[in-house]
Amino acid sequence: MFTRRHPYLFFILVFTAVVATALVVMTFLFTLGTRESDFDFGEKVGVIEVNGIITESKTVLNQLKRFREDKSIKAIVVRINSPGGAVGPSQEIFREIRRTSAVKKVVASMGTIAASGGYYIAAGANGIVANPGTITGSIGVIMGFTNYQDLLHKIGLVPIVIKSGKYKDIGSPVRKMKPEERKILTDFADKIHQQFIQAVIDGRKMDRKKVESLADGRIFTGQESKKLGLVDRLGNLEDAIEWAGRLGGIKGKISTVYAKEKKFSILKLLTDSSARELFNHFLDSKLSADYIYIPD
Repeated sequence: MFTRRHPYLFFILVFTAVVATALVVMTFLFTLGTRESDFDFGEKVGVIEVNGIITESKTVLNQLKRFREDKSIKAIVVRINSPGGAVGPSQEIFREIRRTSAVKKVVASMGTIAASGGYYIAAGANGIVANPGTITGSIGVIMGFTNYQDLLHKIGLVPIVIKSGKYKDIGSPVRKMKPEERKILTDFADKIHQQFIQAVIDGRKMDRKKVESLADGRIFTGQESKKLGLVDRLGNLEDAIEWAGRLGGIKGKISTVYAKEKKFSILKLLTDSSARELFNHFLDSKLSADYIYIPD
């Protein structure tokens, strides 16, 4: 009855249903073809990527937790391409990797660079794989301040600061740093540095004197790091995945599952480059200490 009264409407409904079904099937097949390992049944290695300057930890923490609780994921590879970053996020990721490595094998894979905070988080893994030419090490802390006092005077600006405590504006860019303030900040950086050293000692199970002799901020190649005990093996990402899989008890072919990336954002594309993050970071007037390697 309906088809006789409204044949065109019926045709449109059927056509729409067919097109919608086709789109769903095509989307599924495309996803299956581009991320085949996600649909593999059986035991897999989860891969988490840490790229650029480490400014937050929430994403990586969530990914680690998800893979840790997923019974089909037998081991995890944390792929690091980072010169380091802020102290807090680096410490949070290190702690979560340590928590995860206690129940499921975690292997850190170093790409082009995994220095300072990048090495900090790698030290929490059960093992570290680096390329021979990977830039790593840089076990140290940096605090940078820029003084604009002379520039402000030249353009006729006189800053006025009202503070509640003697050291509340420590590190201010509008006046010279006092000797006692420099000592406070130096002591602060030394304490953060000791935390870094202790993390490497705990994560890598290395002798304190050995770590302290290497923790002067210098960088090493992956090849040097292996000789020094900072890295376990030389190899690429596939080598790290293979090692992690075997450590996790996978006998046959090893499939991988990559942690889901955030949705594409033009704003993210324009603002998320490491160079821009670094530039903005040092323009920020807030007091901060960083585990970061900064080449000249």
